[in-house]
Amino acid sequence: MAQAIRYARYGGPEVLALQEVADPEPGPGQVRVAVRAVGVNPVDWKIRSGAFASEPLTEPAGTGLDLAGTVEALGPGTTRWSPGQHVFGRAEGGAAATRALADADQLLEKPDWLGFEQAAALPVAAETAYRTLGVLGVGAGDRLLVHAAAGGVGLVAAQLARGRGAAVIGTAGPANHGFLRELGVEPVAYGEGLRERLRAAAPDGVDAVLDASGRGVLGISVELAGSAQRVVTIADPDAAEHGVYFSGGAADRAALEEVFAEVLPLMRQGRLRLPIERAFPLEQTARAHELSQEGHLRGKIVLTVDGS
Repeated sequence: MAQAIRYARYGGPEVLALQEVADPEPGPGQVRVAVRAVGVNPVDWKIRSGAFASEPLTEPAGTGLDLAGTVEALGPGTTRWSPGQHVFGRAEGGAAATRALADADQLLEKPDWLGFEQAAALPVAAETAYRTLGVLGVGAGDRLLVHAAAGGVGLVAAQLARGRGAAVIGTAGPANHGFLRELGVEPVAYGEGLRERLRAAAPDGVDAVLDASGRGVLGISVELAGSAQRVVTIADPDAAEHGVYFSGGAADRAALEEVFAEVLPLMRQGRLRLPIERAFPLEQTARAHELSQEGHLRGKIVLTVDGS
């Protein structure tokens, strides 16, 4: 038997429960992973809250998209992996478990130098950052503004942009300003007076804006970029009102092999860092969701799984 975090109705973190479940059986093109760590993303609690739902749940649902662990079983016709291999990548829900299913093509081999917790923190944040920088066409000589620059997506995007030769301004709470400066990012405090501080930091405007905050910053972002076409959000549902592109969902997704061909070498060289804000055991997933909802994080929250 496996254990998995489940919820039978949409709601707050209190709907989450650790339950005994049958070991999931991989179907064609799938593998079963003995999970060692799980990344927690804002989309996890948004899904759990029912923000994307059009009708009530008809059966219990799992949570979690990012995982790292060991291949345990292969589905029919799956030849890409072998039992015992250490992998990381995406599961389409249900990663928060002792055993989880993932599509074989949504996994990558975990390098020996990369720990399970760090590996589990990466997939959604790295793919989202890579994808949105691609939409914006950020390159050498550009000036990029990143909102929520100390969060998972913001940190990866800022460092990828720096690696490509762009200058980066990032909004964040004062507690994270020193860390952002270490990464070569010019920090700007959010909150009242943000417009004036951004104008002072970028008197000539910016070339592109990535909004990972969803805190009503699209108006000033369009002003600074000079065009809504130079702004992308992953967090603000009012994007259309500003003419801004909302990037999200499987249709936009970049291939993980492409993403990590750039990300992993930078991490190995110490040029890309993604701190772990907190690590919680699987049974404390509700607390992890609460902390994620509170925001003001530096990097990522992860869940750890023992005995896999």
